[in-house]
Amino acid sequence: MNPRVFWGASLIVGALLTVAVAAPDQSDRFFQSSQNWVIDTFGWFYVAAVAGFLGLVLFLALGPTGSLKLGPDDCEPDFPYASWLAMLFAAGMGIGLMYFGVAEPIQHYVSPPEAEPGTFAAAREAMVITFTHYGVHAWAIYALVGLSLGFFAHRKGLPLTLRSGLSPLLGKRTNGPIGDAVDIFAVCGTVFGIATSLGFGVSQINSGLNYLIGLPNTALMQCALIALVMAAATVSVLTGLDKGVRRLSELNLVLAVLLMLFVLVVGPTGFLLKALVQNFGLYLDHFFIRTFTLYAYEPRGWMADWTLFYWAWWIAWSPFVGMFIARISRGRTVRQFILNVLLVPAGFTFLWMTIFGNTAISLDMGTAAGAISAAVTEDLSTALFRFFAELPGAAVTSTIAVVLVAVFFITSADSGSLVIDTLASGGADDTPRWQRVYWCLLLGLVAALLLLAGGLGALQAATLVAALPFTVIMILLSVGLTRQMNADVAGRVVETEGPPLAEQLKRLLAPASRRDIQRQIDRVALPALESVSEGLAAEGLITEVRRDEDAITLTAPGPGRSFHYQLAAHDRPRPAMTALDAPERRRAMEWRLVARSDDVSRARDVTGFTREQLVADVLEHLRRWRMA
Repeated sequence: MNPRVFWGASLIVGALLTVAVAAPDQSDRFFQSSQNWVIDTFGWFYVAAVAGFLGLVLFLALGPTGSLKLGPDDCEPDFPYASWLAMLFAAGMGIGLMYFGVAEPIQHYVSPPEAEPGTFAAAREAMVITFTHYGVHAWAIYALVGLSLGFFAHRKGLPLTLRSGLSPLLGKRTNGPIGDAVDIFAVCGTVFGIATSLGFGVSQINSGLNYLIGLPNTALMQCALIALVMAAATVSVLTGLDKGVRRLSELNLVLAVLLMLFVLVVGPTGFLLKALVQNFGLYLDHFFIRTFTLYAYEPRGWMADWTLFYWAWWIAWSPFVGMFIARISRGRTVRQFILNVLLVPAGFTFLWMTIFGNTAISLDMGTAAGAISAAVTEDLSTALFRFFAELPGAAVTSTIAVVLVAVFFITSADSGSLVIDTLASGGADDTPRWQRVYWCLLLGLVAALLLLAGGLGALQAATLVAALPFTVIMILLSVGLTRQMNADVAGRVVETEGPPLAEQLKRLLAPASRRDIQRQIDRVALPALESVSEGLAAEGLITEVRRDEDAITLTAPGPGRSFHYQLAAHDRPRPAMTALDAPERRRAMEWRLVARSDDVSRARDVTGFTREQLVADVLEHLRRWRMA
């Protein structure tokens, strides 16, 4: 546990929850007015920042940095490609697709910003807007945060926390109050974002059960459903149902695809296939206009209510989704990570929104005679089930939809508690079970109390207000990530041109056994530290290099305390960075060469480093120690 982050975040969450529950109307008005002021005043900043984030991740993917790996150069992905995508969908936008797949296109169709409502022009505009809100802009935000977390944790051996991404800018100060504040901010934003989304999800589950079996649609019943779902998530955390949650995510994706294909087949199939192509073309045609549109010359409230709201919401959600996709993406290259995170979920979302959204609009203009749009206007949570009522087999499809939302709910709660626990523990992956249970129960408690008190809107507004300072943090993460990646690329170029072929092959085929690591210590690490020691001696600083059985240590005296740099053999389980990982990975051991120094608190994986790279690493940490 990092006590400052754990208890600091808990106190802030408790204080805001108390205010929202004790005075829901007043807090709602306060946070809503704050949200409106932030969006009106800094809307331009959100638009410019999101466009910049998208441009940056594309630059990192397509440039020389794209070949870098999230982990050692020899590591392989922890998860098969299909499993990786399934978990990404389940924890990322699962509930959003189910909740807004019908509702958002219908809302824009009924009340578009520019076209005449209820017309074919409004239908076209509705789909372009929906594509924009759920397209590559949203996933660029997630990709940037996930890339920063994954790069510094998996490749640099730093804690899996947001503060690590600031280390190239702040150095040792990331371990102080600044780093604590960043992690506390991320924990609070994640708790509030997940709690509000759980509120959306449980209201849709309740509406579906009300439609299917007549279950009362009340706040008390929704709290009971929250208790059931959080109990399932807690059992998952306690018993370590690694394969279970992973397989559940894969099953959920299969069910979602089958449900989507069913609507495609029984709906206006030919029209939907044509609409998909045209929607995508319109999305590309309007891409730059929608990216930078602010209606500066013709102000209207629509922009604040929709696009700016979404940009702030995705930014507020990015610590959770970014952390989760970083945890499951070890072994992927930067290019593979970015392009897949950008294009694959967005492509699936476009297909989903076309099939559900265009079918809903088509039915509303035809046989439904406005019934679907009326249901959306009255209660968003009932939109999907009113939509299924217009298609064959409504009872079956509605049941599948309820199951899908429930499983999305469980996986979001489970993975959310793990993400928060990681942030609050300084990036540790072996925390006590009670801490994960604590966050899991806190998520359910926040959502349930706000549903009872009617304070869900206030919490949502507070989350969006918090997105403004986190946008600044994301900009700093961008600078630090770019600086470190460019340094890594520059180091690779020197290595390729300098060392002989044998050393390059060692770099490619990193050691994995204890004997190989000891050989690397003798043949690479020892000469590297001795050369540094000789260089320092020439400058008048006498140092000592000591060789032990599984380690080698360089000691340099200082005015206050000595500097120690150690390279040691270290055995560990094959990385299992998430509770979704398979148990057999945790039993498989591997040996690594790790570096420890006095200027940072955590060990770093330097397996496969060449002599030149180790020398550069020693000098960099010696410089930081002298500057501290």
